[in-house]
Amino acid sequence: MVLAEKGVGVEIVTVDPQNLPREVLETNPYASLPTLIDRDLSIYEPRIMMEYLDERFPHPPLLPVYPVARAEIRQYMHRVEEDWCPLVETLLRSRSKDQVASARKQLAEGLIAVAPIFGEKPFFMSSDFSLLDCCIAPILWRLPSFDIHLPSARQTQPLLDYMQRIFSRESFQASLSDWERAIRSA
Repeated sequence: MVLAEKGVGVEIVTVDPQNLPREVLETNPYASLPTLIDRDLSIYEPRIMMEYLDERFPHPPLLPVYPVARAEIRQYMHRVEEDWCPLVETLLRSRSKDQVASARKQLAEGLIAVAPIFGEKPFFMSSDFSLLDCCIAPILWRLPSFDIHLPSARQTQPLLDYMQRIFSRESFQASLSDWERAIRSA
């Protein structure tokens, strides 16, 4: 999504996680995905990837110019990584029905609890589209695949409106793979 927002052309190579290409194995000590390879640089941590791309391709900026505002966005990104991403990982990888049910419930309840905050500004915690939106959008897009359906209610309406704004962005639509697009086409 960051690349699409910046208008940068890129070759995305889909690989089998069980059979990673030699180039990934040689440049990424964790043999993890995604891996960004840019000339002699290999980045294998998504947040570092996003910040690198924002700095390498500075227009439009996806982090605020002012250090305090930039730190706030980074802090919110950290909270998403700590609070929501582990739940997403459980939903994607756990074989335990109890763990999946618990993660589903926690993520749904967490989103419903913070839903009103999405109505305070046009983007999450900001007047401008930022890397924070790039972190949250993929999670929100995948909710149906996790069997999470947010109720249409007064409390959740700001979040539902936010989702509609983000999902209709040209950059978001351009960033979707075929299998991601299929999540909401059914």
